[in-house]
Amino acid sequence: MRAALRIALLGAALLGALPAQAGVLRVCDEPPEPSAAQQDLLLRFSAIVKDELERSGQPLALVARSGLDLARFGQRYSHAGISLKASGNTPWSVRQLYYACDEKRPRIYDQGLSGFLFGTDNLREGYISVLLLPAEAAAELERAALDDARAVQFLGPVYSANAYPYALKYQNCNQWVMELLAAAWSTPAPVQGREQAQQWLREAGYAPTRFEVGNPALMWAGSLVPWLHNDDHPADDLAQQRYQVSMPASIEGFVRQRLPQAQRIEFCHAERRVVVRRGWEAIADGCQPAAEDTVITLN
Repeated sequence: MRAALRIALLGAALLGALPAQAGVLRVCDEPPEPSAAQQDLLLRFSAIVKDELERSGQPLALVARSGLDLARFGQRYSHAGISLKASGNTPWSVRQLYYACDEKRPRIYDQGLSGFLFGTDNLREGYISVLLLPAEAAAELERAALDDARAVQFLGPVYSANAYPYALKYQNCNQWVMELLAAAWSTPAPVQGREQAQQWLREAGYAPTRFEVGNPALMWAGSLVPWLHNDDHPADDLAQQRYQVSMPASIEGFVRQRLPQAQRIEFCHAERRVVVRRGWEAIADGCQPAAEDTVITLN
C-alpha cells in the first residue's frame, strides 16, 4: 500500500522532480524506509499534531504536508486531505485521493495521521499545515467528506499530477479536495458532479497555483511522464510555459479569503525539535522558530 500511496502523497510535486529523470521514474517505488529513530520521531510528531486537533474541539481539519522539494516554485506543501475525527478508519485519519500504482487508477483512501506524515521524502525535516474551520463550514464539509457516495462522486477517472483545475479530463489529489469543498459549501443547492463543482469554484473566485516553468524542455519532458499531461491546459498557458494547478497553497488561499475566521496552525520537525506556530505566516525554512512560537524538544 505504501507504494500505491506514494504518488498521492507527492501530488503535484512531480513538477519539482522533472529535472531529475530518476526522480520521475521512481514515483511508484517505495518511499525511503525510516530508521527506528526516525520512526520514533515521526510518531511523536504525529502525536503532537493529533493532540492539537483533539484540543481544538473541531470535527475535522484541512491538512497538508510537505513532500518533494518544491522550493524552486515557492511551494512548501504538495499534498492535501481532510483529517476527520469521526473517520471509520481511526480518529483523525486523512481522507484523500491517492493513485493506486498497481491498478493505475485514482482512489479515495483513509490513512491514519502518522501514515500521512510518513509519506515524505525528507525524513529529517518535515512540515504539516492545519486549517481549522468555523463551525458551520466544518459541519458542512464533514457531512460531504464522510458520505462515501458523495466523496466518490467528485473523483475523476484519470490522474494527472499537474491537472488543470478547470477541465474534466484529469484530476490531482488537491483538486479532489477543492471539488469536495464546492460540494460541501454550495448551499442551498449543492452542486452535482465535477463540472458543476468547477463552475462553482470559478464563480467563488478560486485561483489555482501558477507554476512558471520557463523551460520548454521541461514542458516537453512532462508529456513523456505517465502522470503529467499537457492536453488539458489552455494553449496560452502552454505557450507561456506555465501550469495552473491545485496545490495546498491555493486551497489555503481560497479558505482564508472565503472564511476569514478560519485558523491556521503550522507544525514542523527538524533534528529533535518541533515548532508550532499559530497564524498565517509560514515558519522559516529549516524549521526555525520565532519568539512567539511553541518549541518542543523531543528527548
